[in-house]
Amino acid sequence: MDHLTNVTTGEVRLSYVHLFKPYAAMQGQEEKYSCTVLVPKTDTETMARINAAIEAARQRGITDKWNGQCPPILPTPVYDGDGVRPSDGMAFGAECKGHWVFTASAKADYPPEIVDKMGNPIINQSEVYSGMYGRVNVRFFPYTFGGKKGIGCGLGPVQKLRDGEALGGSAPSAAQAFGAPQQAQSGYAASQYAQPQAAPQNVPQSALNPITGVPW
Repeated sequence: MDHLTNVTTGEVRLSYVHLFKPYAAMQGQEEKYSCTVLVPKTDTETMARINAAIEAARQRGITDKWNGQCPPILPTPVYDGDGVRPSDGMAFGAECKGHWVFTASAKADYPPEIVDKMGNPIINQSEVYSGMYGRVNVRFFPYTFGGKKGIGCGLGPVQKLRDGEALGGSAPSAAQAFGAPQQAQSGYAASQYAQPQAAPQNVPQSALNPITGVPW
């Protein structure tokens, strides 16, 4: 029955990516590998398979977890990105508009495989970030935890398909932090850090400041 609760998505966008190192949002919580998955609402085929997997997980919960009964209100992990977050009632981020949103996670001793579009393992961790596009394998399962019952989402392998605009929470690149490499800067103070400038054409050397290399 596992195949009924397992889904490999079409192309999705990833946010809140913690795929190389387990992470806990709050101190004291269990650290897990996780990412938030944004499924375009236009991808009805992926969502149909996700909904079928959630239903299969619900049926499993009735038989295996919840003593033959489904809770009257059953929390599921998929939310409408055009709506509000269940945790605080605030609107989802702009990147979630027009998407279905869910978070998948894996325990710290089950790191997800991360591959490129050719299926090769991604070694360079900077290639995997919030905002990139890829496909994700997930598994929906019923749970009973701390008196609460619901459907959870487990994280399996992740495949990066293409780059996208980085979302907040990613480390900035050196260019973003310090400006473009060897950016031309004016003034004496800046010249201490800039590359030596070529002498302007048609200007006699004697007319140049020997310290800055620019005309007096």
